[in-house]
Order: sequence, then structure tokens, then C-alpha cells
Amino acid sequence: MEIIDRKDNPLLNRVEMRFVWNHEGKATPTRKEMVEAAAKSEPNAKRELTYIKDVRTVFGKGRTEGIALIYSSAESASMEPDYVSARHKDLFVESPSDSGESTE
Repeated sequence: MEIIDRKDNPLLNRVEMRFVWNHEGKATPTRKEMVEAAAKSEPNAKRELTYIKDVRTVFGKGRTEGIALIYSSAESASMEPDYVSARHKDLFVESPSDSGESTE
């Protein structure tokens, strides 16, 4: 992931980043991969407070562009619309199959 533009937005208590992800010859990155990469690029960022929006992939180019919003607190992240929060809510919840526990 390459950060094209980074802007602090103190009024909304977040960092806004435009990014490009070149993945030629590979599958389009998942939302979870994009959240993890964006959170790693910003010091002290938390995955659960990182939101990915406006993702665009051009067919056949192997290039994805989007916007990452990294909030500093859960209170400021609550301003995101419900449908956006719902998309990100379950990304990092560990399912029983992930933890190696048996569901029987």
C-alpha cells in the first residue's frame, strides 16, 4: 500500500489518507488487508478505529485506490454511518474456526 496523501483533520479527530495498492497479477486486496495496512502506516492507530471508503479497482489494471479514515477514539468513530460501521465491525472478530476450537 502506498500513501498518496495524508491529512490531519482535528475537527473530526481523525487522519485521512488516500492510498494506492498495486496488486498486478494478484487478487484485489480484501477490506481486512486494507484496514491492516492502513493501521500499520499510522503510528498508534488501532485496526478497529480504521475505516476504508471509496475503494475503486480498475478492471485489468491490478491497481486499487481508496481512502482510509483513522480515528483516535471510538467516540469520534461513532460518526460513521451505520452501514460503514457494519462493514468493518466483523473484520477482526475471531470466529471459532479461526481459534482452532471445535464447534461440535
